[in-house]
Formats: sequence, C-alpha cells, structure tokens
Amino acid sequence: MIELEGVPELIDPVMVAAFEGWNDAGDAASGAVAHLDREWKGEVFAALDAEDYYDFQVNRPTVWLDGGVRKITWPTTRLSVVRIGGAKPRDLVLVRGIEPSMRWRSFCNEILGFAHELGVEMVVILGALLGDTPHTRPVPVSGVTSDPDLARTLDLEETRYEGPTGIVGILQEACTHAGVPAVSLWAAVPHYVSQPPNPKATLALLNRLEDLIDLRIPLGELPEDARAWQLGVDQLAAEDSEVAEYVQTLEEARDTADLPEASGEAIAREFERYLRRRDGGPGPAPESGEGPYLRDTSGGRARPSRRKPVDPEGPAADPAPEDRGEEPGTES
Repeated sequence: MIELEGVPELIDPVMVAAFEGWNDAGDAASGAVAHLDREWKGEVFAALDAEDYYDFQVNRPTVWLDGGVRKITWPTTRLSVVRIGGAKPRDLVLVRGIEPSMRWRSFCNEILGFAHELGVEMVVILGALLGDTPHTRPVPVSGVTSDPDLARTLDLEETRYEGPTGIVGILQEACTHAGVPAVSLWAAVPHYVSQPPNPKATLALLNRLEDLIDLRIPLGELPEDARAWQLGVDQLAAEDSEVAEYVQTLEEARDTADLPEASGEAIAREFERYLRRRDGGPGPAPESGEGPYLRDTSGGRARPSRRKPVDPEGPAADPAPEDRGEEPGTES
C-alpha cells in the first residue's frame, strides 16, 4: 500500500501529467506541467524509484555541486500537489518525469496507486507531437479519450489510432481499465523548428487545460515568451527563401482547413477565456493570498483505495491524434 503521510484530504483533485521524451516535442508538455508547478509553488510529496524504471545509459544521472559538496540527481518521476484558492478551491496533483525505459505496466500501476489514494477525479495527460503546422498560426491542440461517454460529455475526440505508442498512450489506457476518467491533450509543434523550448505550444496546452477543467491558470511571462519565440522564428525563416516559401504553403493549407472554425464554437471559447481572465474566474492566481499549504508529516495514514486496481494486462492504444495523419512527436 502507498503511504501518503502528511498529505491532507484533497479537494476535487485532478491529476495533470507530462513526460519528457518521445511524446514531448519541443518540451511543450513537460514545460506546461513545470509552469503549473512553478506558478503555484507545488510541493513534492513522492518520487518513483529511478532504478525500477530507467536505463541510466539512456537517461544519465547528473552530478552537481551544493556548497562544495558533490550531489547526484537521478532521472525519475516526481509527484507534487498544489492548492488553488478562491470561492471554489481545488487541488491539482502534478506528475512530471521522463518516459520510463522499462516496466511500463508497473510504472502506470504506481501512478494509478497514487491517484486512487488521493481520490483523483480525472487524469489529464499532456503531450506534443511534430506536425505540418506553421509557426505563424495558433497551435492546434487536440483533446482525445478512449471513453465514448467522456468524449461526448467534454466534446473530445474518441481515439481510433492503431500503431506504436508512448507512455502517454499506455497511461491513458491503464486509467481507462482502472475506471479513472482520462483525457490526453496534444499540441502540434512545427517539425521545421522542433528544438526546445517551444513556449507557444506550452501556452496552447495550458489554454486548452483551462477550458477542460474550468480553471484560471496564471500565465506569468509565458505569453511574452511565446511572442518572442515566434518573432525569432520569423526572422530565421525570412533569411531562407525556401523556408519562407514552405511556411507560406503551410499557412495556406492551414487557413483553408480552419475556415469553418473561424466562427461558432472557436470564437465562443476565446470569448469565454477572455471573460474568465478579465473577471478573475475560478482559481485566482497566488496573489490572492492562497499560497502552498504546509503538511504535518508525523503520523499520517494512508487513505483507503477508492477504485478497483488497474488490470496490468490491459491493452493499450495511443491516444495521440495521429489517426488524422499527423506524425508522432519524437524525442528532442
């Protein structure tokens, strides 16, 4: 049994996860979870044992100096929790790590064990893939799920993908078999500028996450970083006529495909986001006085499991939107 000593009873918790590697083009997904952790001052309460899941010749540990003392940081996956204050406070459980090298079933079972014990209501997994999308247009973000009821309720796509998958696809299917509602949000990163970071894609993922869980996320300097990133890519593209022509071709294709989206639900979503930010909306930023909460680590007890355990032999299908012809993200 997982012992969560000192972690208080959480309020309407949602787990948000991202993993560096194959499903994290431009570090957009892991950057989004890192932003949440930084802005809301997340408190780490658990870390998975690195030796159980990682090949250290693939993901090497790093050595660093702390006041003249040499220390080692091992590649792993860490869990932290943040409390968002306001009229309707709620908690987020943030999972940030590296795609494991081995024992993926056990890895997912361990993540789900924490979800069970903490009473997580939904798991949202962030991913990013390389695609034929121009950097000058809004970043496409697809929301997919394996649950037909959830797809209908949240206006998501029901995945039909068949083929190679990453830890995002495996974890989503593990959630489905465990009876935990799970959604994956995928940002498309221009393949011709795939090197990290990509703050524009990170921003797009956070905006879509806001819409999904009805929560205002403090963006800090991220919008300005996204504008600076696009300006930098504009300048690089202008220096190469072939690249500039290629970008123009992508723009024309994208504008033609997006023409029906120029009205209706797309405009309504943007207007709702504007109102939410203007009026404060649910979940104000930490300036409201709601900071991280302290924990008494003495004498804590584990919570009883709230759902059935995951079937470790369950099938897995990638939730990424490759079923629409896009290429999966590759490790940067």
